[in-house]
Amino acid sequence: MNQPADPNPALLPYVAPATFTHSPSLPESHRSISIPASGFWRKLLAFSGPGFLVAVGYMDPGNWATDLAGGSKFGYTLLSVIVISNFMAILLQHFCARLGIASGLDLAQACRASYSKPVNLTLWALCELAIVACDVAEVIGTAIALQLLFHISLPVGVLITAVDVFIILILQRFGFRYLEAFIVTMIGIIAACFVVNLIAAKPDLVALAKGIIPSPQIVTNPEMLMIAIGILGATVMPHNLYLHSSIVQTRASNRDDAGKREAIRYSTLDSTFALMFALLINAAILILAAAAFHGGAPVEEIGKAYELLSPTLGVGVASTLFAVALLCSGQNSTITGTLAGQIVMEGFLNLRIRPWLRRVITRGLAIIPAAFVAFSYGETGTTSLLILSQVVLSLQLPFAVVPLILFVSNRQKMGVHRPPTWLISMAWLVAAVIIILNVKLLFDTVHGWIA
Repeated sequence: MNQPADPNPALLPYVAPATFTHSPSLPESHRSISIPASGFWRKLLAFSGPGFLVAVGYMDPGNWATDLAGGSKFGYTLLSVIVISNFMAILLQHFCARLGIASGLDLAQACRASYSKPVNLTLWALCELAIVACDVAEVIGTAIALQLLFHISLPVGVLITAVDVFIILILQRFGFRYLEAFIVTMIGIIAACFVVNLIAAKPDLVALAKGIIPSPQIVTNPEMLMIAIGILGATVMPHNLYLHSSIVQTRASNRDDAGKREAIRYSTLDSTFALMFALLINAAILILAAAAFHGGAPVEEIGKAYELLSPTLGVGVASTLFAVALLCSGQNSTITGTLAGQIVMEGFLNLRIRPWLRRVITRGLAIIPAAFVAFSYGETGTTSLLILSQVVLSLQLPFAVVPLILFVSNRQKMGVHRPPTWLISMAWLVAAVIIILNVKLLFDTVHGWIA
């Protein structure tokens, strides 16, 4: 990487190689939101929004499958996994904001600027696999919600999800702020639905508190570990790292060091608050499953949970609220998945295609396995596919997390905006935990096949 001579190169901002050319991610939204010159709350409001788009990934239909399975089978034990995963996510999303704001590149562009073409193409392919896996969860979750609310058959519901591209296109025409407002509204509806159901469920607060403390059984029990890694994959989603590093650049903050420092601070506040809010919703799914179903026959299918929720809680509207929240979750995740797909394709390949075409391609790739399983195996098969999609996400995580930490810890790339050493050490610890858990999962899976 060619850098001009400087007596203190550690303080230089990141300069991409001379051969690297790029246009901003999401060019129609890049630096489109102005920042007020003064006022803490006015500035915080202006920077608020990207965190909630990222938080959508922490309450998508994939979370529902893993949390329902974990809560109904193991009670509150896996609540600790949700809490730990969320704090991992807060740290990694902070690194994404730093990278995007300080370097002016998103994670995909930084990979293209730094790695050889074969490595770059491999990382792109893995990320696309993760996006398709996530989209599979969105397709199935939305189809199940349509079935529960409107009695539409599961295969037909899967096919209906192909038209949601038009919702996204309409929202994008109004501007990025309208997109953020829609997302926040949907999150609010999801939260309201779960508040009502949790009040009715009356969870055991003592057992809930104990569940926040990690148990060694999570690692020693293969079935529990499988669901725990699924929760991790559903929480710390790889394509969210690419998404956040790009959408923080929708704010027209000052590009000097002071302006970047301020933008990093406000963006971190935004993402931390949004992810803590997502933690409450994500945990609420597992808590509801534990309070309503643990101790009886395991309830892993979303449809079965819908059928049993109202009779179990004695509240007639409980099942309907559950399905409404699921539908909002699927639509929210569709929007952020679309944006992430566009960012990844533009960043890794420097290839720009129309957003509607990108959406049709991604949704088409997701509909094929979802439709096949829905037609062939029904709800039981789609639930298994939901959980598998989250494990695929978790297995892809190291290939996004490791480059992110390498870039953000590089003084030449980040200059004065490089995080302190203790924070970088924590990030590497997070990466190590993710990698070790994935190796353990692969070992147990292969061992099970051989046995």
